[in-house]
Amino acid sequence: MKQWYIELFENYGMKYDNEIFTQGTIGECDFIEKEIEFNKETRILDIGCGTGRHSIELTRRGYNVVGIDFSESMLKRAKEKASEQNLQIVFQKHDARNLPFSNEFDLAIMLCEGAFPLMETDEMNFQILQNATKTLRPKGKFIFTTLNGLFPLFHSVKDFLDSEKKGGNAEYGDHSFDLMTFRDLNTTSVEDDLGDKKELQCNERYYVPSEITWLLKTLDFKTIDIFGAKLGAFNRNDKLSTEDFEMLIIAEKQ
Repeated sequence: MKQWYIELFENYGMKYDNEIFTQGTIGECDFIEKEIEFNKETRILDIGCGTGRHSIELTRRGYNVVGIDFSESMLKRAKEKASEQNLQIVFQKHDARNLPFSNEFDLAIMLCEGAFPLMETDEMNFQILQNATKTLRPKGKFIFTTLNGLFPLFHSVKDFLDSEKKGGNAEYGDHSFDLMTFRDLNTTSVEDDLGDKKELQCNERYYVPSEITWLLKTLDFKTIDIFGAKLGAFNRNDKLSTEDFEMLIIAEKQ
């Protein structure tokens, strides 16, 4: 049986690009550019690139980007979009738990739950962080977003996702948040690009800031900054709070 995160992204590229949570690309790339001080020499790895929205926008702005994803169908859509814009981008299929790159990139990005924290065990999620770290050169930066474990302590995840739907395709139900594991189990219903309806049993890990800090410290990141992640409006002035569904992490290697 396929894992839910593999099945979800089969034949979902067109619908995915219309989801609410994919509409912040321009503002997010503005933030990334500021973080790398607009240095066009920066080599960027986009982990869990999906349909390539960040890879394409950053390449359009003159950066050298490699996009990787586990889903062939999402990569196919990414290549189509890049081709439509006459952009030469390397898109490759890789498992983020086992990347072939070492000491090659100045920046790794992993946005909108691209790979992490979708894995079924904490060990697998940690492998993704390890592999992302390995791809970076000394003083390399790692910018990623993940689910904020402080949010479900104060709010209903189901109510939040229902309020965010606003005409999106995916629907979420049967939520059960486990305080022992900080995992949200839910049923996600989507209709793919072929019109087929899928009902998937999803299992997503929420992390608290102290956990993320500790995990990254074990990987020898020297500075680790965590903020609230606002869709399309990442900002270092946004102090993380219990109101933030996602957090934004910016870490810099030794």
